[in-house]
Amino acid sequence: MSETNQNPQPILTSIAAHLYVRDLKAATDFFTTRLGFTIDFVYGDPPFYGQVSRDNARRALRSMDVHFFAEDVRQREGLLSASITLATVDEIKQLFLAYQAAGVPFAQSLRDEPWQAKTFVVQDPDGNLILFAGPDS
Repeated sequence: MSETNQNPQPILTSIAAHLYVRDLKAATDFFTTRLGFTIDFVYGDPPFYGQVSRDNARRALRSMDVHFFAEDVRQREGLLSASITLATVDEIKQLFLAYQAAGVPFAQSLRDEPWQAKTFVVQDPDGNLILFAGPDS
C-alpha cells in the first residue's frame, strides 16, 4: 500500500474571500439587507473586520482607511473581487430577479456565457465586483 493511500490529502471545506471596504457598517448593511447574508461576527473597537455568510458562501470584510485599488480600475478592467456559485439554472435566475427587485446595483446583468454558465455581477458600495454563476441549463 502506498503512503498516499494511508495519508489522504487534507480536504478544503470552505473559502471566505476578503473584500476591502471603506465603511464596515455600510458594507455589512449592504450584504444583509440587499443580498440576504447574515452577520457572523464584527471585530474591533471601532469595528474594522467582520464576516457575513449566506448558506455556504462567506465573505470577510476588512475596513481600510485608504483606497486599496485605484478608484476606477475594478470597473475599467472588470476585476472581480469574489465569485459565488449556485447549483441550478433556476437558482441563478431566481437570485438575479430577487436582487433586481431589491434594487441591487449590477455591473453586469444576467447573461449566458460561452463556457455553459449563466452569470451576473453585482457591485457593492465600495466598488467590489461580485460574480454570481450557475449552469445555463
